[in-house]
Amino acid sequence: MRFVIVTGLSGAGKTQAIRNLEDLGYFCVDNLPPTLIPKFAEACYQTDGKIDRIALVIDIRGGKFFDDLFQSLKCLKEQGYKYEILFLDASDEVLIKRFKESRRKHPLAPDGRILNGISMERNRLREVKDRADNIIDTSNLATRELREKITEIYAEEGQLETQLMITVLSFGFKYGIPVDSDLVFDVRFLPNPYYIPELKKYSGNDKPVSDYVMNFKETRNFIDKLEDMLEFLIPNYLKEGKRQLIVSIGCTGGRHRSVTIANSIYEKLKKDGHKVNIDHRDIEEDVNKGGKKL
Repeated sequence: MRFVIVTGLSGAGKTQAIRNLEDLGYFCVDNLPPTLIPKFAEACYQTDGKIDRIALVIDIRGGKFFDDLFQSLKCLKEQGYKYEILFLDASDEVLIKRFKESRRKHPLAPDGRILNGISMERNRLREVKDRADNIIDTSNLATRELREKITEIYAEEGQLETQLMITVLSFGFKYGIPVDSDLVFDVRFLPNPYYIPELKKYSGNDKPVSDYVMNFKETRNFIDKLEDMLEFLIPNYLKEGKRQLIVSIGCTGGRHRSVTIANSIYEKLKKDGHKVNIDHRDIEEDVNKGGKKL
């Protein structure tokens, strides 16, 4: 089991760090009273490996409870529980700027100068910083750079490459654009199989419709260009820390053209080794509503 205690100065990036650890599969708890750490560790170790990565944020928000931290760490050691400490730090100037930009009050100086609160906090955290296994100074780090450092230290081997989950989603514009879309493509420029009597009753999952749509040169060109763009975008999305990508492809009713093209994109991405799902949101809408015009 990997047991990480995340602490550090207010405004140094603990919230972002815990989000990154959560993305890496850690069971995360924010602001757990330090006196509860030994009991929490014991409960996790008794899950028979079901919970094997834990991250706890412990900081001076706990007030007087924070003073129990070292006693709790001593208990962990006595009970044979291994742990590591990640300490987030930043310069006074950067911390002041962050507090001013967010308009937050420093927890140790709610009615006074931010700098005084930072100084008090540094003194209280000096010992835990000295015990830290990893210290990250976030003064000059962008969010992406902090995420990269967290991943470098705490990700399992090969974990980063499998993190982007792609969903190819077909839909009908008449039912609205999916609100969670990252990329939206309109394929209503292609001939509509709805107006072919022998194809009207089928969907893009059926060979007659699929063959009809794919027979057009415009369809094949569009798919080639879209695949090229996705292959360019995917590694760059990963680099920026994106973990989910929704590629939405729409036609009028979401039953014929968009389904055919979504299936083609899905198969290509799957063949190339990407982690991908397919979803046809509106494929049955018009059937269920009495065959309204597509």
